[in-house]
Amino acid sequence: MRRREFIAIVGGAVATWPLAARAQQTSSVRRVGVLMGWNESDREAQSNLATFVQELQQLGWTDGRNMRIDYRWSNGDVNRMQIFAKELVDLAPDAILAHTTPVTAALQRETRTIPIIFVVVSDPVGEGFVAGLPRPGGNITGFIHSEGEIAGKLLELLTEIAPSIKRVAIIFNPDAAPGRGSYYLPSFEAAGRSFRFEPIAAPVRNDAEIEAIVATLGREDGGGLVAMPDGFTLVHRPVIILQAARNKVPAVYWNSIIARDGGLLSYGPDTGDIFRRAATYFDRILRGEKPADLPVQLPTKFQLAINLKTANALGLTVPQTLLVAANEVIE
Repeated sequence: MRRREFIAIVGGAVATWPLAARAQQTSSVRRVGVLMGWNESDREAQSNLATFVQELQQLGWTDGRNMRIDYRWSNGDVNRMQIFAKELVDLAPDAILAHTTPVTAALQRETRTIPIIFVVVSDPVGEGFVAGLPRPGGNITGFIHSEGEIAGKLLELLTEIAPSIKRVAIIFNPDAAPGRGSYYLPSFEAAGRSFRFEPIAAPVRNDAEIEAIVATLGREDGGGLVAMPDGFTLVHRPVIILQAARNKVPAVYWNSIIARDGGLLSYGPDTGDIFRRAATYFDRILRGEKPADLPVQLPTKFQLAINLKTANALGLTVPQTLLVAANEVIE
């Protein structure tokens, strides 16, 4: 989605009048903060946020009419997240959308009273955001992105599309990944042992470290790569995709946008659907419900995407079982 189209959606007045009238029962314009963990220019982030705004409009809330939305983009920078978290809290909004685990942590440090609804967070209990999934118990609730077992599923898919692999690294940023990586590692390591090859935990914090890990995997035949589901691997996907191609390393990912951008295979929750569902919680909170009473929800839609051009470049033949199961095949 082009930036011009996104701005038109965010600022448009496309909500139907009966729904808008229902929201006009409030006595004043409601204020909502949005703190995004990814880059403002990222197509996936723009698309997800547009879905969120459109769903709000369907529920009767239109930016510029009965709602004001304040946006901040942290571009994957933990320091920017904390700065923008304070800025948004100082605006005293009625609720805040928190995108990713480190963003939610930054907002939690700033307020224990303003309602926060998170998206693309994997382990809210382990991170201390909520007391439990059925009853969060505080000012934070939201929508889990993926459970720890998905790392094992990604590794299984890698073995299906690249059966000759002998050792696999899982790449992640310990400063941004859930539990500093520990949330996904047990599933990844257990799957590695079951397939009788070496699972490698590969913490990285910048592009140079990504390049070094992938180059090491590519020096010998049989190297493979799993991108841990976290915002860092999505923000840094261009360098991961490029290095995997240069070094002939089969790699699997967690978001379909990465497969569309040239990644071999992706499997994970539909993040657009998660943003859409988050809008329903904003509607309920703006109408008087408390986040403590709104259960944390799991993803309900998953997507498998395969890039045949990348598979061909790596000399891989995609099994028919994967092609049949795929939601999207990129040629």
